[in-house]
Parts: sequence; C-alpha cells; structure tokens
Amino acid sequence: METKTDMKYNCPIQYTLDLIGGKWKLVILWHLASEGIMRYSELRRSLKGITHKMLSQQLKELESDGFIHREEYPQVPPKVEYSLTDFGKSILPVLKGMSEWGTLNMNK
Repeated sequence: METKTDMKYNCPIQYTLDLIGGKWKLVILWHLASEGIMRYSELRRSLKGITHKMLSQQLKELESDGFIHREEYPQVPPKVEYSLTDFGKSILPVLKGMSEWGTLNMNK
C-alpha cells in the first residue's frame, strides 16, 4: 500500500492538503494547540457535530502522519491523551494565519 510519504507531489499545497485537509483535522490540531494535552472525551465535546467514528478516524490519521502523539495509560477505565508532536507544532503558524483571516472575514 502506498503511503503519503511515498507519493510524488507536483505542488507543496497538494502535499499539505493531503495531510491536513478535510473538515476536522485542522480544528483538532487547533484545539490541541490551544488546550495542550486533551483526552478523547474533551476533544469530542470541543468539536460540535463530529461523530465518534469520524473523530477516531481523524485522530488515527493525524497520529499516523506524525502530527499528534497518543498516550494510552494501562488502567480501568482506559485513559488516552492526545498532544501535538514537534511536527504538529510546526503547522501552528499556518493555523494562526487561518484563524486571523477567519476572524477578520467571518462576519462579512
């Protein structure tokens, strides 16, 4: 199976969108950047309208692509925490720019 890093890209924007595109990934990254370490249930409450299946899928993809770290604690009930990796933090200037643009334009 071909992975994202194996694929050839003609455009850096295409590569970036392949990694962080979609409705939820940027929002998940923004919440982790704003809040720091978050548990699954905290993320779910923060993301209005996301389904359990979609959140699980997006978190798995972000972890697989190296944006987030998943820490699982061996206890009952299970405890799982998510945080940004250094690679994940490297996208924060892009997210900040998008947030600033949205703040300026969302009421127009």
